[in-house]
Amino acid sequence: MPRPTRAMSVAALTALLTLTTLSAAGSASAAGVNYVALGDSYASGLGAGSYTAESGSCKRSTNAYAYLWKNAHAPSSFAFTACSGARTDDVINNQLSVLNSSTTLVSISVGGNDAGFASTMQTCVLDSDSACINAVETAKAYANNTLPGKLDQVYAAIHAKAPNARVVVLGYPHLYKIGGSCIFGIGDTKRKAINSAADVLDGVIAKRAANAGFAFGDVRSIFTEHEICGSATTWLNSTTFPIEESYHPKASGHSGGYLPVFSAQV
Repeated sequence: MPRPTRAMSVAALTALLTLTTLSAAGSASAAGVNYVALGDSYASGLGAGSYTAESGSCKRSTNAYAYLWKNAHAPSSFAFTACSGARTDDVINNQLSVLNSSTTLVSISVGGNDAGFASTMQTCVLDSDSACINAVETAKAYANNTLPGKLDQVYAAIHAKAPNARVVVLGYPHLYKIGGSCIFGIGDTKRKAINSAADVLDGVIAKRAANAGFAFGDVRSIFTEHEICGSATTWLNSTTFPIEESYHPKASGHSGGYLPVFSAQV
C-alpha cells in the first residue's frame, strides 16, 4: 500500500483535533446550562397529564415543554417551579428563590390568570354571546392597562436574581379554529372574541418582554390547524374532566407546539 504523505498525516491530525475541540465545546456548552422553568399552568403542563408527585396542585407535567427540553439537552441543573393557577405576584413570591447568578436559561409564561382567563372562559362557555364579549373586553382592558406593570415587576425580579440568564417568555395560542366544526362547542362569535383576547395578551407580553431584553416565543402560528374545532389533531383540550384541564395544551401541544418554539429561542 502507498505510504501516507506528510501532508495527509497533517490533514488527518488537524481533522482529529478539530473534531475533538468541537466535541469538547459541545459538552462544555451542555454542561454549562442551568435552566429554570417558571410560570403558570401553560408552563407547568396542566392538561398534558403525567404530573410529578412532588408538584401537588401545581400540576407539573413530565410532558411539559420545559421537561421535554431538559430530557433532550441534559442541562447541568434543572429547576421546575411553574405552578398551575399562578399569577404574576405568585411567580415573584413563590417561584424565584431557585434563581441565582449561575442561572443561564429561564423560561416563563404568565399573565393569563391575571387577566382572568378562567372566569372569562367560564362566561363564554356557559353564557350568552354578549356576556362573553363583555368578559373578553374586561380582560383586554386589564391586559392593556394593568398587566404591563405587573409583567415589568416579574421581569425585573428575574433579571435581578439571574442577571446572566437568557430569558424566553412564551405566549398563548389561539384556542379556537374559526369556522371549524365541533360536536360540542361554542359559535364563531365567541371563538373570535376569545382569540382576540389572546392576541391582545400576546401583544402586551411581547412588548414588555422586549423592553426587558428578553426573547418572546409566539406560539400562535404553530398551533394553526391544531386549535379546538380545528382538526382531528387538536393540541388543546376543549371542555374536559377534570375541568381544570380544559382549554390547556395537551401533551401534543407541548411537544409539537411549545417545545419547538422555545427551542428556537434558546
